[in-house]
Formats: sequence, structure tokens, C-alpha cells
Amino acid sequence: MKRWAQKLGVMVLLLATWELVARSGLWSPHLFPGPSTVAKSLYAMMADGRLGSAALRSLGRLGRAYLISVGIGVPLGLANARLSFFRNAVKPVVMGLQALPSICWLPLALLWFGLTDTAILFVVVMGSVLSIAIATEDGVNGIDPQLIRVAHTLGVRGPRFSFGVLIPAALPGIVTGLKLGWSFAWRALLAGELLFVSGGLGQLLTLGRELMDVPQVMAVMVAIIVIGILVDRVFFQTVETRVRRRWGLLPSM
Repeated sequence: MKRWAQKLGVMVLLLATWELVARSGLWSPHLFPGPSTVAKSLYAMMADGRLGSAALRSLGRLGRAYLISVGIGVPLGLANARLSFFRNAVKPVVMGLQALPSICWLPLALLWFGLTDTAILFVVVMGSVLSIAIATEDGVNGIDPQLIRVAHTLGVRGPRFSFGVLIPAALPGIVTGLKLGWSFAWRALLAGELLFVSGGLGQLLTLGRELMDVPQVMAVMVAIIVIGILVDRVFFQTVETRVRRRWGLLPSM
């Protein structure tokens, strides 16, 4: 109860500060609306179905791109950690590309794929696959070397070693990488949707800007934050907590 009270107190403080700044007259109410105005805009978009439709379309794109990123990133991270060729030749390329912001891939994606969903999916994949690969590699490198030596001593090799020892031992680090990759994918998706008509949450932001509808812009931003928190708390934090508790990294309930 204390933790929930603290969280509620912080939320009330933020909303009160927002309302005070909106009423202070520093900015026009048209440019800096208060929480109640933004809430009305949010409710209106929910009532007419615009927000739900846009959110579903964005999450659909995110799901497809994220599955591709996981399918590429996890094996790539395992290879970088265990195979000398990948460690020496491929890892430097991965580290170099990771320094490139995902939005920088958008011009190239538009030239290759045009104004299509494929362009956005490409940007999202490039924004998340490298972080997943790096986190997976770190998870494998963090395995106790003694565990690997014992497995080899017992003759555990090949697929049996990979799926029975390596991946389970690195799973806490892999789950953290999946969580990190999702956050990068979410940001890359919205950045891509902002730049052309896509039917997602990014388009609602763009329409709000073009119509000078600041309440709509802020309402969509609130929706994006809420969706991000829900996915993180309901899914990733639950999975991460269970894996860490199962592996003895957290105390049992």
C-alpha cells in the first residue's frame, strides 16, 4: 500500500504542477492546455474509435517487426558470443551500426520500399535487432565459465549444449535484451509513423500538429506513454521477474 500511495502521490503532484503551469499564463491555453482539456480530447478520440484504431495498427506493425528482430537478434548475439569468426568480423559491424540512430534508416527505407508499411517495418527492425543481439551476447558472456566447463566435461555438446545449457543460463540477460529491444522498436516505430500517412499513432500526432490541435497532440502522447508502461509492466516485467526468481537472482515469494 505504501508503494502505491507513493506512486499515486507523484502522479497527483505532476498533474497539479501541469494544471498550475497551464493556468499561470506563461503560454496561451491554446498552446499549453491543462490536464482536463487533454483528457476531453483523449476521451473524444476513444469514443469515435480513432485512438483504438490507430493504436491497433501501430501495435500490429510493432509486433511483426519485433518478432523479426528477435528471430535475427538472438541467434546473432549467440553467434557473436560463441563463434570466433562472428566475434572478430561481425561484432565490430554490429557495434558500429548500433551507434546509428534508427531514424537515419528511414530515407534509405523510403528509397528502397517507397511509402509502404515495409519501410516502417525495416526502420523498426534496424532500430531493435542490434540492441537485442548485443544484450544477448552480454548475457552469454555473463555465464559462469565453470558451468560451461562442467557441461563440456560431461560431454554435453552441440544442440544439446546450446538449448540445454547455454540459452537457459543466459536467459535472464536475453530477457533484459528483449525488453530493451522492445523499447527501441517502439521509439523507432513512432518516429517512422510521424513522417508519412501510416494510419497509426504517429499519424494522429502529425494530424494534431497540422491542425494546431495541441490537446490532441498531448492526448496521443499520453496514450503512447500509457501503452508503453502497460506493455513493460504487464508483460516484460512479469516475465523478467519470474525468470530471475527461477534462476535465484531474486528472493522467492
